[in-house]
Amino acid sequence: MSMSKSKISTGALVALSMSAFPVVAQESHASKEQLAPLFPEGKPYSPYTDRDFPERPLWGDSHLHTSLSMDAGGFGNRVGLDDAYRLARGEQIMASSGQPVKLDRPLDWLAITDHSDGMGLIVDILDAAPIVTQYEQGARWSEGMRAGGQTAVDSTLDLIATFSQGQMDPEMFANYSPGARRYANIWEDVITAAENHNTPGSFTAMIGFEWTSLVEGANMHRNVIFRDGADRARQVVPYTTQHPIGSTDPLDLYKYLEAYEARTNGAVMTFAHNGNLSNGIMFPVDAQYTGRKIDQMYVEQRAKWERMYEITQIKGDGEAHPFLSPDDEFADYGTWDAGNLDLSVAKTDEMLAGEYAREALKNGLLLEEKFGTNPYKFGLQGASDAHNSIVVTSEDNFFGKHAGYEPSAERLDHSFMKTEQGELFSWQQVGSGLTAVWADENTRASIFDAMDRKEVYATTGPRMAVRLFGGWDFDESDQFSRSPSAIGYAKGVPMGGDLVNAPEGTAPSFLVAALRDPIGANLDRIQIIKGWLDAEGNTHEKVYDVSWSDDRQAGSDGKLPAVGNTVDVASATWTNTIGAAELITVWSDPDFDPAERSFYYARVLEIPTPPWYLYDALKFGVDIPEGAPTSHQERAYTSPIWFTPSGE
Repeated sequence: MSMSKSKISTGALVALSMSAFPVVAQESHASKEQLAPLFPEGKPYSPYTDRDFPERPLWGDSHLHTSLSMDAGGFGNRVGLDDAYRLARGEQIMASSGQPVKLDRPLDWLAITDHSDGMGLIVDILDAAPIVTQYEQGARWSEGMRAGGQTAVDSTLDLIATFSQGQMDPEMFANYSPGARRYANIWEDVITAAENHNTPGSFTAMIGFEWTSLVEGANMHRNVIFRDGADRARQVVPYTTQHPIGSTDPLDLYKYLEAYEARTNGAVMTFAHNGNLSNGIMFPVDAQYTGRKIDQMYVEQRAKWERMYEITQIKGDGEAHPFLSPDDEFADYGTWDAGNLDLSVAKTDEMLAGEYAREALKNGLLLEEKFGTNPYKFGLQGASDAHNSIVVTSEDNFFGKHAGYEPSAERLDHSFMKTEQGELFSWQQVGSGLTAVWADENTRASIFDAMDRKEVYATTGPRMAVRLFGGWDFDESDQFSRSPSAIGYAKGVPMGGDLVNAPEGTAPSFLVAALRDPIGANLDRIQIIKGWLDAEGNTHEKVYDVSWSDDRQAGSDGKLPAVGNTVDVASATWTNTIGAAELITVWSDPDFDPAERSFYYARVLEIPTPPWYLYDALKFGVDIPEGAPTSHQERAYTSPIWFTPSGE
């Protein structure tokens, strides 16, 4: 039967509407029974209703220093807490070198982590405060630093050396130690600044500090991040390495964290950084640097408190090393391997296995087999470790590690560090990195909880969106979805998760997707890096190309041809005429053995782009340093997904 609309009365139209579509609008959530007349499967028309998983990554820096840190202030940083937060939130500020600076895009969150040892001392030295100038050392350093020029440099170096060698005037330094009123006041300033800039829902200021363990120049630093706000954080002061109340041993730091949670009923975590400068002691397998054997207590404590690892930052990339991963053509990226933190001890090949994240992930499987707990089951995140209060991850906006390395025509000619053991050049600083957090909302609690469950990933600076899910029944059709996250959470576990109970005859499958930075470079490829432990107790690794751009085919050696290179060196530009805006695939492990412990993480590579010193060469009209690569491929690293054999 047909009828024109004009022949139907208003009442009839309403009745027809009511009979075809039962009213459920009064209910906040329609039940399956209510939806049944509309849709046989009981699902609403809108696929976005009732979602309870993170929808977008929140971008932040978990490791930034202000003028409160002794080395930062000593080397010229005059930018304090408030301006550091203002910059991160998208405002323009004045850098220490007198140049205006603004980020290309605001961050969603920031953790300022000034060094706990001597926090605030440098500020009082520069202000010629009586609390330091009444002492000979303090008066001498204050006069020298305020004189400027080489005198200031020499005074700063003397301060750093005196502190590193434990030769500070004990009475003066006691004022900047836990238990002292001045130290408590400085910590209160840190907390107050975080509270003032914390705006739940739009910007999160995490409260934290850096515990700066340095063992004969070997970097054992950890950052500490609190889940809580001022009410709990002000019940403690930061932990230091100063004896007798502090320690350089991570096991003692864990005791501090345990005590904080017991005292406040709050939550806290720590994470290590710069293992590439630890000269082999960051990831012990047999014994700590103290000689103490690795045992059940050690692996359990480290697994409990160190939920993430800083895989990339300005002092080098720490994923892999070509000596450890000779078959990985992309392992030699941002490599700093001359020695320890201050280049006082040269690096040897034997040290490398205790420094890099991929090797640690593999050795974690070995220790789990022995002790039942994996101490290196960490998520992967990135940070800047900038000491000038400026988050330095954009290659065309690179403000360097310290205030002395902010943009200038001279900085490319400088050595970043030089000793008898080796030399690092200023151009070897890496414009890295950022942490993307898959959090439910932009709050301290939600961001912390995502870190705790390891649903995080690192990039060397670009803001590419990356998803990784693992499960047992992803199929090829899943890669055609425009909502891979919905399928991923429904059928598997996200990055940071665990796979168990392998169905007989079934290999794990992974749904992995990457979307380029909206203002960045196209994507070259997605790789899955697998590590595993065989029946003989040996660890292995393999890199799989799983999705790539353009019409490339692997050669007879199994290697995928390079994507190409559009970088124009003279103009410091590139074009997105190669690569892909997005990549997505479902991949199943062709070499899976259900009896072997294993892990899988994704590495996403951009097409080649100019490094920061090409922009410097163009802007200042200077030469590119000899030996400096004229392009690089920035990247992202997801947290792993682990597989544990049945019965474990």
